[in-house]
Amino acid sequence: MSEAEDFARLMRELKERGGLSYGVLARRLHTSTSTLHRYCNGEALPAEFAVVDRFARACGASAAEAVDLHRAWLLADARRRAGTAAPAPVPEPEPPVPAPAPDPAAAAETAVLVVGPAAVAEPGVRPRWYRRRAAVVGAAGLAAGAVAVALLAVTGPDRGAPHAGAGAGPGAATGGPAGSASAAGAAPSTQATATATATDPASPSPASGGPSASPAPSSAPPPAPGQATAAPLRAAVRSHVWAAGCDHAYLSERGPASVPPPPVEADAPAWASAQRAVHAGDQTVEVTLHGTGGGAVVLEGLEVRVAARRTPPAWNVYQMSQGCGGGITPAVFAVNLDAPRPLARPVAGNDAGNRLPAPAFPMRVSAAEPVVLRVAAATTGCDCDWSLDLRWSAPTGSGTLRIDDGGRPLRTSAATGRPVYGYALEQGRWSR
Repeated sequence: MSEAEDFARLMRELKERGGLSYGVLARRLHTSTSTLHRYCNGEALPAEFAVVDRFARACGASAAEAVDLHRAWLLADARRRAGTAAPAPVPEPEPPVPAPAPDPAAAAETAVLVVGPAAVAEPGVRPRWYRRRAAVVGAAGLAAGAVAVALLAVTGPDRGAPHAGAGAGPGAATGGPAGSASAAGAAPSTQATATATATDPASPSPASGGPSASPAPSSAPPPAPGQATAAPLRAAVRSHVWAAGCDHAYLSERGPASVPPPPVEADAPAWASAQRAVHAGDQTVEVTLHGTGGGAVVLEGLEVRVAARRTPPAWNVYQMSQGCGGGITPAVFAVNLDAPRPLARPVAGNDAGNRLPAPAFPMRVSAAEPVVLRVAAATTGCDCDWSLDLRWSAPTGSGTLRIDDGGRPLRTSAATGRPVYGYALEQGRWSR
């Protein structure tokens, strides 16, 4: 039995014992009924553990059962990322080799390297949305990681998860002014690195942090005046979020005969990269934020930065689904990229007729209480490069956290009037 089949078997067993229908469970997982069917049949795998966590809770899984389910998901996810490659064998330990006598010159060079910023170890505990490596790791180490993260999921808050990246600052727009605006609003549902720009309260000049802000120990003294304060936050960003887990569209210059079938949502980043595809018309980004220090951080607002506006490319539109339904419309920050100064406006959601309140700043985030933001951007007139700046403050200082796509701007393009293709499963090809 493959890793994916074993994971699907555990999901089916929990569902049958919990007695909930696919429709009820799908609403609780913020996905569609058809997507949940595919999870339980082994035809697809959740993109993140947050879905598995909510599923286990909804089915009344015990702590031990949640650990088993998480372990199975880790193995299946690692196998999916590594393709069909077999796990690398664990090498036998070699006998220790006596260390050579230290060289004074080398020792001096080592001392210089240790104090450099690249040699500073990254403290903190990996959050439960931490992205697994693409290769399949050894079974013993993977099982230990599964137990640790699953226990966090059992005892932690029932939150969704997602990806954040170090990005370039906003530049001059092409075909329109660069946009920037604040939002007052936080979604109660959920990856890339994030660049932090932090300032000490005593100094007005900002300083850039590393590609991922390091947590400051709670016992550390406050920074000296003028010294940069590391952002006490970690951001995980997902830039390929589909409506109900199945509905999205991409623009690609390739013809339908050269484009492979649509992927599942979890494989969308790799599929889009291979097709040089761009989000068509709209793009939803989910950001999960965790505090890294002992105290809380206040999230004060969200600003939209449009770095460039171009004429939309005359490419084909490829729909990922011919239609799917979901019982939930999550609360979001809606962004109109065509506005001269785009704002992130809070919008309420809906859960099977029950209103989900719109997100609202300020928000409090800590290591034990993550916050999940969802931003839905749309355009009908431009091929836009954009990013988000999240303003934060803490006792150690204040600053901004840049949210983008792994160091590059997020990109969303209008698709009005372009040829639209859907995938015909019975014919095995794209058709209009």
